[in-house]
Amino acid sequence: QVQLVESGGRLVEAGGSLRLSCAASGRIFSHYAMGWFRQAPGKEREFVATTRWIGGHTYNADYVDSKKGRFTISRNNANTVSLQMSSLKPEDTAVYYCAADDGMAPRSTNYDSPEYYAYWGQGTQVTVSS
Repeated sequence: QVQLVESGGRLVEAGGSLRLSCAASGRIFSHYAMGWFRQAPGKEREFVATTRWIGGHTYNADYVDSKKGRFTISRNNANTVSLQMSSLKPEDTAVYYCAADDGMAPRSTNYDSPEYYAYWGQGTQVTVSS
């Protein structure tokens, strides 16, 4: 019943910036996690970032070059999430997927795992040229 649609992927030169957006239709609550994953050809789906609201606070996580803060996730509202990417590298080339939690994930499942999320978009292609 929930549909996610990503947008913003394109060809960009190394060092450039890009903003991806995800719009969800259906019943999604702000306290459910939404996240971004990516999958390069021949590789497993990889966690990029997630955001969730708990106890009046927003918790974000970014495992991609987090020390430099290259990737920043933003929860615009309950049904919209964005990923701002900067200083892009060729190794960032992948299909980027938006995902949303339905509140039913097993407690033992971490939010950086694809199995945590119930809904997925079709993906948007990001290609970084050198």
